[in-house]
Amino acid sequence: MKTEIEQTKVYELLSRAFVQERVETCFALLGDGNMKWASCLSALGTRMIYVRHEHCAVAAAMAYSRKTGNIGVATVTCGPGLTQILTALPAAVRAHIPLVIFAGEAPIKSNWYNQAIDQAPFVRAAGAVYKSLHHPELMAQEVRDAFLQAKLKKRPVILGVPLDLQNTPVNITDPLPDPSHLIAPDIKPIQPHPQEIARAAKLIKESRRIVVIAGIGAVQSNAGESCRKFSMKCDALLATSLPARGLFHDDPFSIGISGGYSSQVGRECLSDADLIIAVGCSLAQHNTDGGKLWPDAKVLQIDVDPIAISQGQLVAGEHVRADARLGVEALTVAVTERPNQWRSSALSEFIKNKPADSTPFDIEPGLHDPRNVVSALESDVPMDWELVNSSGHCSYFFAQMPSRPVERFLTIREFGAIGNGISFAIGVAAARPNRPVVLFDGDGSLLMHVQELETIKRHELKILVCVLNDGGYGSEIQKLRADGFPDEGAVFGRTDLAAISQGFGLRGERVEDLSTIPELIEEFESNGRAAVWDFPVSDRVVSPVIQRSHASGKNLKSVF
Repeated sequence: MKTEIEQTKVYELLSRAFVQERVETCFALLGDGNMKWASCLSALGTRMIYVRHEHCAVAAAMAYSRKTGNIGVATVTCGPGLTQILTALPAAVRAHIPLVIFAGEAPIKSNWYNQAIDQAPFVRAAGAVYKSLHHPELMAQEVRDAFLQAKLKKRPVILGVPLDLQNTPVNITDPLPDPSHLIAPDIKPIQPHPQEIARAAKLIKESRRIVVIAGIGAVQSNAGESCRKFSMKCDALLATSLPARGLFHDDPFSIGISGGYSSQVGRECLSDADLIIAVGCSLAQHNTDGGKLWPDAKVLQIDVDPIAISQGQLVAGEHVRADARLGVEALTVAVTERPNQWRSSALSEFIKNKPADSTPFDIEPGLHDPRNVVSALESDVPMDWELVNSSGHCSYFFAQMPSRPVERFLTIREFGAIGNGISFAIGVAAARPNRPVVLFDGDGSLLMHVQELETIKRHELKILVCVLNDGGYGSEIQKLRADGFPDEGAVFGRTDLAAISQGFGLRGERVEDLSTIPELIEEFESNGRAAVWDFPVSDRVVSPVIQRSHASGKNLKSVF
C-alpha cells in the first residue's frame, strides 16, 4: 500500500512549496498549464483573485507587492498565457518589484503541442528571470530559490513547469526545504563612509540653494523625516520623484514632484538650485526632465547603488553609498546649521497658493477642465482612502493632489504603458481590503482592460474608478496637434463609460456637475458597490509635459 506522501502529484508538491513561502494572495488566469496547481493552492488557503486577462494578473501582483512590501505572486498558463504578460514584465523589472509567476510549460513528452513556444527568450528579453523546472526531486527547492532571488534581486522570476510533469506522482520522503524567509541573509542598512560624508558636507557648505529630492528608495528606508530635519538645518527645499510623490505633502517647503510633472513653482525653484541631493532616487530621464530642470546645479546622490549615468545622461558627480535614511542622518550631523534665507515665509506662501499649471484654455460648453475635476476630487475624497494613478495624459493632472501622502497614493509608471490602472487598483484593493480604493484613469486606458470591471464586481472589491473622458488617447491627440498632424487616429469619441459599468453590474455615473461629488461619495460609501464616474473633459487642455516637449507651442495655439 502506497503512503500518502508517495501518492503526491507534482502540482500538489509545488502548491505546498508556495504556501510555505507565506503566499496569501495569488492573481490568476487559468489554463491547462496552471489550473491544477492553482486549484491546490486555493484549497490550501491562498486567496485567489481570478482576473480576465493574463497581463492584469501580473500588473495586479505588482501593485500588491508595492503596497504590502511582500513578493507578488501571479499565475498564467503556458504559451499564449505567458506571451500576454510581456508588457507587465519590463515595468516590474524597471520598477524593481519582486514577483514570482507560475507559468507552466508545454508537455515535454509530446512531439507537437499547439501552445508550445520557447518561453525563456521572451522572459529574458524583458529583463526578468526564467527558470525551467524539469526535475521533480528539485522542484520544491527551486520554488524556494525563486522566492529568494525575487526578494534579493528585486525582480520578477517566472517558473515554467511542463504540464505533463505536473501530473506525475513524485516519491518525496524528505520534508520541504526551509522557506526563503528562514535562510535569507539578514542584511543591515549600509552605513556611509566617513570620507564620503566629509566630502559631501564640504559640497553642501559651498552651496547656497539646495533641493533634496527623495525617491522610492527614501520611502522604503523611512527617510522622510530625516530629509525634513536635514532640509531645515541646511535651508533646503524638498521634492520627490513621481513614485514617491506625497512623501512631504504637509511640508510648507515641499515643491512637489521633480521631473516632467513638476509644477510651475517647482520648476522655478529647481532651475535656481546650485545643489541637488538625490536621496534613494535613480535620477531617471523623467525625474530630471531630460536634464533640463537644474541647468547650473551640482548633483549629490545618496543611494545603496550610486550611479553616474542613468538612461543615457550624466546625472551625478558626487556620491554617498549608503542607506537613504542613514546617509541623510550622517550628513545632518556633519553639516553646520545655516540661517533660513531660501526657506522664507514668502516662498512658502508662493508654494501654497500658486497652481501647478495656470495656462488658460477655452473649454467647450458641457465639458470640464480636467484640472477642475482633480481639484474637486482632491477636496472631497476622504483622506484615508487609497488612491491609484494610471498612465497617459490624464496622469499628470491626477498627480497634482498636494494633500495626499505617499502611503495612500500609488504610482507605477515604468515602461510608459497605459492600460495598467485597473489592474493596479485590483492589486491595491487586495492589499488593503478594508479601505475604499479610488482609481484615476483615462478613457483610453480604462477601455484597454475594461473587462476587469467584471473582476471587480465578482470579487466584491470596493473600487471607485474616476475617468477623465476626453474621447481618445490624450497624449497622442496633443502631440499630433502640436506637430501639425491630423488627430483622427487618436480621437474615438466619448464612450458612455457609465452605461458600460452598469452593464458589468457596477454603479455608473456621468458627472456633469462637480458640486455633486460629495453626494456621490456618500452614496458610494453607503451602498457597498464599486462604481465608475465618467467625467467628460475637454481635449483642449494640454498638460505642461506636452507643452514643454513641443517647445514652440505655436501649433498648440493654432488648433484652438
